[in-house]
Amino acid sequence: MGCAPSIHVSQSGVVYCRGSDECSSPRQGSGASQGPGGPPRGLLVPADAAPRGHAPGPPGAARVRRARAELGSGSSAGSAAPCGATCRGRRRHCCASAEAETQTSYTSVKVSSAEVRIGPMRLTQDPIQVLLIFAKEDSQSDGFWWACDRAGYRCNIARTPESALECFLDKHHEIIVIDHRQSRAFDAEAVCRSIRATNPSEHTVILAVVSQVSDDHEEASVLPLLHAGFNRRFMENNSIIACYNELIQIEHGEVRSQFKLRACNSVFTALDHCHEAIEITSDDHVIQIHKIHRDSGENSQTESHSIRYKSRRKESIDVKSISSRGSDAPSLQNRRYPSMARIHSMTIEAPITKVINIINAAQENSPVTVAEALDRVLEILRTTELYSPQLGTKDEDPHTSDLVGGLMTDGLRRLSGNEYVFTKNVHQSHSHLTMPVTINDVPPSIAQLLDNEESWDFNIFELEAVTHKRPLVYLGLKVFSRFGVCEFLNCSEATLRAWLQVIEANYHSSNAYHNSTHAADVLHATAFFLGKERVKGSLDQLDEVAALIAATVHDVDHPGRTNSFLCNAGSELAVLYNDTAVLESHHTALAFQLTVKDAKCNIFKNIDRNHYRTLRQAIIDMVLATEMTKHFEHVNKFVNSINKPMAAEIEGSNCECTPPGKNFPENQILIKRMMIKCADVANPCRPLDLCIEWAGRISEEYFAQTDEEKRQGLPVVMPVFDRNTCSIPKSQISFIDYFITDMFDAWDAFAHLPGLMQHLADNYKHWKTLDDLKCKSLRLPSES
Repeated sequence: MGCAPSIHVSQSGVVYCRGSDECSSPRQGSGASQGPGGPPRGLLVPADAAPRGHAPGPPGAARVRRARAELGSGSSAGSAAPCGATCRGRRRHCCASAEAETQTSYTSVKVSSAEVRIGPMRLTQDPIQVLLIFAKEDSQSDGFWWACDRAGYRCNIARTPESALECFLDKHHEIIVIDHRQSRAFDAEAVCRSIRATNPSEHTVILAVVSQVSDDHEEASVLPLLHAGFNRRFMENNSIIACYNELIQIEHGEVRSQFKLRACNSVFTALDHCHEAIEITSDDHVIQIHKIHRDSGENSQTESHSIRYKSRRKESIDVKSISSRGSDAPSLQNRRYPSMARIHSMTIEAPITKVINIINAAQENSPVTVAEALDRVLEILRTTELYSPQLGTKDEDPHTSDLVGGLMTDGLRRLSGNEYVFTKNVHQSHSHLTMPVTINDVPPSIAQLLDNEESWDFNIFELEAVTHKRPLVYLGLKVFSRFGVCEFLNCSEATLRAWLQVIEANYHSSNAYHNSTHAADVLHATAFFLGKERVKGSLDQLDEVAALIAATVHDVDHPGRTNSFLCNAGSELAVLYNDTAVLESHHTALAFQLTVKDAKCNIFKNIDRNHYRTLRQAIIDMVLATEMTKHFEHVNKFVNSINKPMAAEIEGSNCECTPPGKNFPENQILIKRMMIKCADVANPCRPLDLCIEWAGRISEEYFAQTDEEKRQGLPVVMPVFDRNTCSIPKSQISFIDYFITDMFDAWDAFAHLPGLMQHLADNYKHWKTLDDLKCKSLRLPSES
């Protein structure tokens, strides 16, 4: 059964259209709705001329045959349907105005919505609607009608100015074609002005059809048409192809531009109703629109204005919200929004942001291959782990992978019912401590050892033995005296002795590695590095004192377990420090707590506040630098900021004695961080006997941690450190390859340490020899 057409008779006339998509077949049109008494579609039915349902007959079939021939075989008009059915099915039918009933479509081209991308936006564009305003049907109106049919547009026809305006206000057509050839029926320019007077016409293209000009007449100016509101002029041509080409050009030109403008207006309308401070930037992050919303009680004000900042770049998306509107604090909003908007408009750029902006700008004029490579660069730069190398699979080197997992992560973050409890009370009373002897009254055996403390080959284990595991106090007194620490801090030797004893008492002597002997060893290495000419020339005395104090306290109260273990066990410290640099944060915090708790050991009590704050910050920064998660960040920054500029300067001046940037605090910070990091893990650079002893101690501590993880059911952070299967030479080789070599190469290039680098090479050779012989212990059985 065919789809019946819908006819609406207004007071002024009938609006004809071919409209909706609700009919399932373009050829359905014959049948009851098209019986002999039915009104043919596309004819004017004046309200006072005929009863509803009656109209004059259709135009002659010759016009339809001409249209079919002109449309060509590619159109459905050229199908084998009978002429009568084609005439009925392809003729125009009526579309209602505001009170329209169901519309019926007989278009030969399937009409559907299309997705259009405008920048980051994806918009749906409905099929284009065309309104033809012709007082009577003729070959020109038929030409535009069939052109719309071919292009897949929805087409309406109006015969009077009133019906045209009524239909336009209902449909909001993108294109309007007005017959300007005859002035007897209506004034085309007046019709155009009446449509332009409505709001929807802002985005409508209006075309004037004018008569052909004879050769003996001068062509008229288009200015009157433009002043009336027309956009284009079309010289009378009833060829369907000519009409089709005109409509297609309008679609791909003005219509698409107007569609983009409507999309922008929609965005601005949304912004106008937004209760936030808004900033809109161009693709190169130049601010275009800056909007502030002020909410004062029940009245709200919106300021929206365009600002062009020539040199202000932001790494932001195209529409960026910089604050959220509170619902219950109107008085706070009065202060918050203007200040937030001012902050967001400030030129606050991190160096990495500038780098990304430079790369983005370089991409615009780069070949495709270069642009793709820069995309990968940007992807890497936007990650947080810029300095951490990416390892292969664990099967390639399990020792390296386990070391990285144990030293450079904060555990698996798995919650556990087990909680690690320290076996030692960290807040010991000072009254139970015996005051040490003065440096001048040191026993001869200890004094004899300390005479050699300035040598890199100084044997810390011999000092540990003769001092009954109290090497830190004696070595500290000697080193601090040599660097004039008491004079700088304006404290007595007795106060320094008390402080050293308090700090050493809070190291766990039960730990195989992280005990006061390790602290003394790091203090010795730090003092050795401070004695090197280039290091000494780069740092001030405050830096030296801070470095010695940081080395002394850098592992105080260490539990003999890694950060990963504490996080997995849900320890109190891990909870306190949010699983981030847990032990390093604890070492510094406890060191200052112990220092200021009692005036007898407060070495900072006599320095002024500014010096104390500067000294405290330097100590904290150096201790936190010993945390291994940022190992590669510190090393790479040192290489790029110290080594490379120094090498370039030396090449230019042929001088090897110039300290790099003593007056630059940033460089001094990098040097201090690198110094304490190298001192903290200098064991592979010690003489072979000392290196082997330290390797055995750290391995035993890791073995004990693995045992406890298995006992408590915790994740095993470093599975290779199983005392029954571990190869100590392999673990040392991996540690040297992954952490030590590059760092000490950089430090040697700065501080000139040939002796240390020779020890490192010898020790590495020792471990490689053991590994080649499949030996898993510290020495060959024959040497043991």
